[in-house]
Amino acid sequence: MSLKITFLGTGTSQGVPVIGSKHPVCLSADSRDKRLRVSVLLTWENASYVIDCGPDFRQQMITNNVTVLDGILFTHEHSDHTAGIDDIRPFFFKQGDIPIYADKRVIKALKKRFDYIFSKKNRYPGAPTVAINRVKKNTAFNLKGKSVVPVQALHNNLKVFGYRIDDFTYLTDVKTMKPEQIEKIKGCKVLVVNALRTEAHQSHFNLEEALNFVAQVRPGKAYFTHISHLLGFHEEVEKSLPDNVYLAYDNLTIEV
Repeated sequence: MSLKITFLGTGTSQGVPVIGSKHPVCLSADSRDKRLRVSVLLTWENASYVIDCGPDFRQQMITNNVTVLDGILFTHEHSDHTAGIDDIRPFFFKQGDIPIYADKRVIKALKKRFDYIFSKKNRYPGAPTVAINRVKKNTAFNLKGKSVVPVQALHNNLKVFGYRIDDFTYLTDVKTMKPEQIEKIKGCKVLVVNALRTEAHQSHFNLEEALNFVAQVRPGKAYFTHISHLLGFHEEVEKSLPDNVYLAYDNLTIEV
């Protein structure tokens, strides 16, 4: 059963355009230069999952006509990856508890920030609830017939998870990764990884680092995401990339 990937958002934490910015990329008329916060929708047969749910989650669900949500896989707890969790309510009202998959540290952070979702006392009647599933570094888990392999990386000093499902690997907010984790994803057909900008950054791959990482992993194809306006215009940057490397853009759909 093939895996369909829809890029719900491909932008950095501020999105593109950045509020109030006069940068040329922020003023671009090219729809590919307009980027919501980073997330993907994964679908196969009767399954529908998202990786991360940032502040644009509601808009992304409506734009892509998502009517069922089987679960959310979290990479880490930063706001641009979690702030939309309240908007699971329409799914909860129809389906009941929404499964979430995350590291124990991320679960703790979600419980602190969104205590009304996780609290069992004096619950507000309109609050959603979730079914918690802990993700561990070297333990694969099953989602409706597909094995999911967690891949750990460092976002500066913060441990984050990416995920390999079949021959598809999704990584974001990566700066460094240990060799044994890279081995998990070598040779996959499609790799998605962050490429923030051309200049170096303390917690994200820049373009050069992302290209070096692709050369190390050697996927069939690679798509860059978590892109800021400082990377440049989509059309110009993509022309400079190797033949099997592309810039992802919002609402792009691929199959693996």
